Amino acid sequence: MGKDSKAKDSSKAKDPKAKDSKGKGKQADGDEGAGKSQKGGGGKGGGKADGLGTCTYVKARHILCEKQGKINEAYKKLQDGWLDNGDKVPPTEFAKISAEFSECPSGKKGGDLGWFPRGKMAGPFQEVAFSTPVGVTSAPFKST
Repeated sequence: MGKDSKAKDSSKAKDPKAKDSKGKGKQADGDEGAGKSQKGGGGKGGGKADGLGTCTYVKARHILCEKQGKINEAYKKLQDGWLDNGDKVPPTEFAKISAEFSECPSGKKGGDLGWFPRGKMAGPFQEVAFSTPVGVTSAPFKST
């Protein structure tokens, strides 16, 4: 696969049947290229103080772009609107930017990837998905 950029929104959990809880969104990057992701909800499973330590599932939203310049443009919108002020990007706003910039079919759904377990996504994307604290937006990153 070529270079891609992503952004995602994810929550973490142990039980795939656990209910999606409402909570703060977060973003992280993944995919070969640059990306961003956003995590939201309470998560499935136990964890440390950040709630992510032992989670086996995350719910993610992302922005996937082949060109670095395009993901940088999307990330700039996130920075200008929220991140530069120290604010968290509201999930609905992240979804709008994903719909505008993402080249993934999930962009039509605001970049929502749903719940997924460890081992399902590409290495770098998975690392960001499971390490970015809930409610935090990651910087763009490359994944495979």
